[in-house]
Amino acid sequence: MVFASYNNIISGLGFSTDENYNAILNSELAVKKTILPFSIETFCVAKIDETLLKNRFSSIENTDYYTKLEQLSILSIQDVMAQSGVNPADEKTLLIYSTTKGNIDLLEKNNFSAIDKNRIYLWSFANVLQQHFNFKHTPVVLSNACISGLLAIIIAKRYIESGAYNNVIVCGGDILSEFTLSGFKSFNALSNEPSKPFDTNRVGINLGEAVSTILITNNKELAKPYEAQIISGFSANDANHISGPSRTGDGLFQCLNQLNVTNKTDIGFISAHGTATPFNDEMESIAIERAELSGVPVNSLKGYYGHTLGAAGVLETILSLESLKNQTLIKSEGFESLGVSGKISVIDSFEKKSFQSFIKTASGFGGCNAAALFSKI
Repeated sequence: MVFASYNNIISGLGFSTDENYNAILNSELAVKKTILPFSIETFCVAKIDETLLKNRFSSIENTDYYTKLEQLSILSIQDVMAQSGVNPADEKTLLIYSTTKGNIDLLEKNNFSAIDKNRIYLWSFANVLQQHFNFKHTPVVLSNACISGLLAIIIAKRYIESGAYNNVIVCGGDILSEFTLSGFKSFNALSNEPSKPFDTNRVGINLGEAVSTILITNNKELAKPYEAQIISGFSANDANHISGPSRTGDGLFQCLNQLNVTNKTDIGFISAHGTATPFNDEMESIAIERAELSGVPVNSLKGYYGHTLGAAGVLETILSLESLKNQTLIKSEGFESLGVSGKISVIDSFEKKSFQSFIKTASGFGGCNAAALFSKI
């Protein structure tokens, strides 16, 4: 058995999982209208408080030596290490880092002038984390668009099942940058208001920044936070388009179909990708209906955090585990009326419910898709 264990979330809603989960229960949003340092234009994004970050990180290390993403990652991984007691120098422990852009802010002028620009390369960024924590093994960097976080968890399960490792620390992170915002703006994919996943009036995404870390392990003693296991996980690529998802949801349908769910009444909800773009939400609804999961409630957490890219799959899995632990369905923030053709039931309010398992999905550019099934032991 492979268990989902100790974790941490750092976002615009807090620096711990408890802070984030409680903020969501109070309907707090990290997404706000903000003027960013590189623009005079207002963007609707979810940003981490940099003053708070500096105060937290300066208590353990010199902030001048580390980039923003490195600081966030070190704080998040360190928290999970402290909770679990896992030794990074152990032969059977590995770090997987999921990200789409890594230290992308090093491209910006006069940013981190004292830092080696080579750290914009993902391998170099990973080496910084390895050296800081003294990991025995070179970290694996997983960068597969917006399924990176969930796929990293699925790969961690496979590593453990193969016998290669007993503990895999999965950390996912991405930050707001001029490069990323410019890219999504060029697609006309951004919303100037908080996003509305699966809603009739959805127009696009909000980008967000976050770092989230979770321990995946075969040690049952470390399963205590949730008493939950990863039953199965799959990925598929429909190769439809460089940025547009399959109109028939082929890739995501394949992933959901392979989960081989035997008792659909045990599934409390599906934590969907739900970016609030017209094509993504439509595709997901079709895939869910094709997989005969229309009766399972669906939510998206993008209304709270925006799209956190490489962190999204990890962050949303952790909050879904909190949902499982507390037997509470999380409201899909921003949703009012169904605006997709697929038959799905979007969760429009917080609700107590008895359930045994949940499904997490993710989809991304290039036609990549992933799905995983989590269940109580």
